[in-house]
Parts: sequence; structure tokens; C-alpha cells
Amino acid sequence: MNKPLVAALASLAITGIGTAPAVAAPRQAAAVTVNFAGTVSLSNCSGSVIRFPNSADSDPALVLTNGHCLETGFPDPGEVITGQSSSRTFGLLNSSGTKVATLRANQVVYSTMTDTDVTIYRTTTTYAAIKNSYGISPLTVSSTHPVAGTAIKVVSGYWKTIYSCSVDGFVYRLKEGDWTWKDSVRYTSACNTIGGTSGSPVIDTSTGQVVAVNNTGNEDGERCTVDNPCEVDSNGTVTVRQGINYAEETYNIPACFTTGNVLNLSASGCTLPKP
Repeated sequence: MNKPLVAALASLAITGIGTAPAVAAPRQAAAVTVNFAGTVSLSNCSGSVIRFPNSADSDPALVLTNGHCLETGFPDPGEVITGQSSSRTFGLLNSSGTKVATLRANQVVYSTMTDTDVTIYRTTTTYAAIKNSYGISPLTVSSTHPVAGTAIKVVSGYWKTIYSCSVDGFVYRLKEGDWTWKDSVRYTSACNTIGGTSGSPVIDTSTGQVVAVNNTGNEDGERCTVDNPCEVDSNGTVTVRQGINYAEETYNIPACFTTGNVLNLSASGCTLPKP
């Protein structure tokens, strides 16, 4: 993982040996301006204020980060947390990366490290209130699967750093320690993310929308150990790519939220793991 700095000793990993990554041709599209507006810094991770395509301005604002950034510790394999009380705070950043406000959570709406690596917090304010007070809009989570070759930026609110690269491809299974993630995004090598970038939004530069959440990378070339995730294909072949980093897709999250940004894991089209 691009481990949370305070929880470094609890971090994970997994590795392998294998095939060279397929090289995807970069997709040509007009780029939008990507900056720090709407991102947040956590005590040990990065994150972002997000909305879904059908969210309303009056809805409670949500914050997206990693499952392994949860303040109560890593969820166990197979564990899904919903509706857990929280008072976590987030530093809201403007376009230049300056902290302009402190947002506070009142609930962990959803958190897991099974199949994916996400935590979604509900804050005590609304999108409209944030916009009116600070002129900052949330980032929209795309509801479509990302595409290989897409130009992306990984925006770390913790480090106030933006990494630029492309989607190199997708990993059938990404294994790190006791955890397994499905259909993960593999970056090209230019996105050399580090500890503290966990939870950063991965933004498609052609749309400005969030297509994944940054979460891990193989640091030491080890095979499927802590901080050394390995790729496993559908035939069980294991590949290790030292120095390569990864993210978890987010396109499947919007279908699990209904009117008022309310989580409904039974909603049609919702494929997130259930408790």
C-alpha cells in the first residue's frame, strides 16, 4: 500500500513474477484543468470531497479515501463496515493546495478492504454550504469503467503533490498480505506514489472525474508481502512489478447510493461487497 504514515507498521503487501505490462496507446482528448480544489488531507492519508452523478447540492457532502486509512484500523478480509460513528476531520484544500477549512465526519458510511479498498465518510455539511463558503465544488465520481491508455492525475492532499501518468492496464486480482482486490488499475511508471498518497483521487484528465482511488505499490520487489502487492491473472499466474503503483476503481460506487446520498447496498446495479 501507499501506506498511511501513522499506520506504517500495520501496512500490507504481496508480490509475484511475471509478464511485461501491455502498453496501451494514450487516448487523445482535450485535457481539463486538474488541481487540488476539492481534495482533502487526513492525519495520515489523502482523500477528496465527492459527489455522484445524481447527487444534489443539498445532500450531505461525502469524503472518499482508502479502506486502509480508516481511523479504527484496517478492516479484516471479508469485513464490511457501514454506519459507524466518526468524528474524523479533513483539511479542505483550494485549487493551489491551501487549506481553507476543516470538515468533520459524523459517520463512516462504508468501508472495506475486500475486493476494493475504500472508505466513504459523511460530513456534517452539504455541498452547497461548502460552495457558498469557500467556492469549492466536489469531484464527481464517474459511473463508467476507466479505459486503458487514459491520461490521469493522482492528486495527493496530504503531500500537496500531483502525479501525472496513464492507465497502463487492469489487474484481474491484486493481492497484498491477506487482502485481495479485483480489477485494479495499474499506472504507468510516472505515477511513483509514496506513503501518505493513499486515498488520493485518480482523475481522468479528459473529464475531470474520479475514476479510481490510489492505494498501493510494490516497493521492494517482494512477492505478495506487505507493501509489495502482486498481480494474479485468471490462470493464477503471479507477476511482481517493483516500483509500479495501483488504484482501485470507483465506477461501481454510484449505483450503491440513492436519493440524499444514502447508501443502499441492495440497490439495482450495486456490486460493492456487503456486510
